[in-house]
Amino acid sequence: MNETQGITPAASGLGDVSWNVVGHTYTPKLHSDNVFIWHATVPADTFVPPHVHPTQDEWIYMLTGEMEVEFGAEVHKAGPGDTIRMPRGIAHGIFNRSGAEATCVFGVAPARKLFDLFGVLDGVTDPQELVRLSALHEVDFLPPPDAG
Repeated sequence: MNETQGITPAASGLGDVSWNVVGHTYTPKLHSDNVFIWHATVPADTFVPPHVHPTQDEWIYMLTGEMEVEFGAEVHKAGPGDTIRMPRGIAHGIFNRSGAEATCVFGVAPARKLFDLFGVLDGVTDPQELVRLSALHEVDFLPPPDAG
């Protein structure tokens, strides 16, 4: 799929679509074979569990608020104007532990199956189903840590 010319308005997404994924509101802004970019509203105390994109590089550009990204035991904090870089094949988890909403722009390259994944995950609340559907779309969640 090729990119099309035009403007995606600030208040809407491509085709007036938005999704609720893990409690976040994702609004697609650009989608082609080469890249997928979406705006995210990330409520306080929400997160995306550690996962791997084996076929995509991912990044986040922070607009408002603060978020943390975990690469294994390493925790990195990001605020407005910061860019978080998450190379393909590297496990990462994304957390809003700030007590306030954050907004940001996410992107992946190449787009692969992520746009379609967000469509099927819209409103899914069962963690096992989220993990199953994600694996079918090239996103692999890590098992939860041992409770012991």
